[in-house]
Amino acid sequence: MKVVVIGGTGRIGRRLVRKLDQLGATAIAAAPSRGVDALTGAGVAEALAGAEILVDVSNAPSLDGATALQYFEAAGRNLLDAGREAGIRNHIVLSIVGVDRLLDQHYFQAKKRQEELVRASGVPFTILRSTQFFEFIAAVVQDGTEGEIPISPALAQPIAAADVAETLAELALGEAAGQTLELAGPERFRLDDVATEIATAFEDGRRIVADVHARYFGAELQETSLLPGPNARIGSLRFEDWLRDCLKVQSCAEQAGPGPSVEHPGGIPTHPQAASPMLPTK
Repeated sequence: MKVVVIGGTGRIGRRLVRKLDQLGATAIAAAPSRGVDALTGAGVAEALAGAEILVDVSNAPSLDGATALQYFEAAGRNLLDAGREAGIRNHIVLSIVGVDRLLDQHYFQAKKRQEELVRASGVPFTILRSTQFFEFIAAVVQDGTEGEIPISPALAQPIAAADVAETLAELALGEAAGQTLELAGPERFRLDDVATEIATAFEDGRRIVADVHARYFGAELQETSLLPGPNARIGSLRFEDWLRDCLKVQSCAEQAGPGPSVEHPGGIPTHPQAASPMLPTK
């Protein structure tokens, strides 16, 4: 089975390609650096020739509303048109838990538009909305330069990138769900508490400051904005186990790579993934 992963060189994409290979699929990592540009459409038809499954873990190159909307509109249409021509039997998109509750911010409007295009396309599809990645929260902490790092204290059920990739692989090898699914980690935390645990584990001298006005992709969060519904799939890796694995390599962010970091255009702009979408910013 040939599976094409758009954004396949980023945080989630490369893990997904590796997992699919282990499961016996023929996984193609599609990205601009490999001649496949979803935004312009260059190389997309060629990459999808003979493919059965398309998994889109790409992202816009900027959080700017106009740029994000342009990316998701153009890339979405290019991928759907090429997928329809190729006879794709499951078009899978990685999206964000809580997107419906954050539509006052343009980036989330753009992500919602991406979902709408897929639903209306007539192409068999599955939309997987994921919660924040542990790796991305770690990247915010480790890459910060200020003495204090403001992060929203909103509740979340963050998840390991490996669990996201594993779930996407499972979906890719199954039938199209024709609906939106949710995926979350096994434990509920406040975002600032997760960031504090990471900073403490790495003996980082900077202070995490809980700030209810800290922005998440430009949106101000309510306490439950990021929580999944009761029917969400649940990942297996607990935070303490993930953090212990990170300490072995001395960098949680480095272990994961960029994103939900997908390759640009296909990743969080400041970390060119890979999910899938997960930065609290001031």
